Amino acid sequence: MGLSGTHALVTGGGTGIGLAIAQDLAAAGCLVTITGRRQDVLDKVAAQTPGLSGLTMDVREEADVVAKTAEAVAARGPIQICIANAGIAEGRALHKTDLTFWRNMMATNLDGAFLTIREALKSMNTADWGRVIAVSSIAGLRGLQGASCYTASKHGMIGLIRALSEDYLGKPITFNAICPAYVDTEIVSRNTASIAERAGLTESDALKIMVGANRHKRLIDPKEVSAAAMWLVSPGSESVNGQAIEIAGGQM
Repeated sequence: MGLSGTHALVTGGGTGIGLAIAQDLAAAGCLVTITGRRQDVLDKVAAQTPGLSGLTMDVREEADVVAKTAEAVAARGPIQICIANAGIAEGRALHKTDLTFWRNMMATNLDGAFLTIREALKSMNTADWGRVIAVSSIAGLRGLQGASCYTASKHGMIGLIRALSEDYLGKPITFNAICPAYVDTEIVSRNTASIAERAGLTESDALKIMVGANRHKRLIDPKEVSAAAMWLVSPGSESVNGQAIEIAGGQM
């Protein structure tokens, strides 16, 4: 089917990977609801891209996700493309990880994906076609040194996607995860400073560590991640289901 007029929901859609996906969906004719916690950011990018509409939503809060998803559906019709992208990335040694840190990571990355997908499916189940994509990480496929909490949250996202793909086998809805390595976004910029501080490095050397972790030795452009998402929502991807697709510049 063509994407024109299709309602897409992108959480964390005001910056980085989420924004790149939202812009490409809008360019394909989708009506895109982007969510985030900063209305000023959402309004700014929505004003620059026809087809985007911003809605503040905290994916950690069930009542907020329920209400705002229903508001988006009332305004633009059933959600047929759901991009569960909102997340945080921060490393911390396990013996220095308190329960507050752990629960906030899980609430944002894993609970947020669960709530977003659950609410999107309520209207998606009334339509005749749907695509669900969770933006996980290479940390969802292997252990990331110094980031056990983050790694656990991203593994959980992939488990959720794989289980849902089994639940919906034979139905016109597919579930997949995208697993990028280090992408050139604000998250990498923030983590550069954090790694430098924790390891006693310059920010330049900290950035080299992340760049070096990508197999092709460069940061990934958000548009490269978006290209994978666009493939997954386009005709010809119907048999791609329950997959965790690495975007890492080489085999991980």
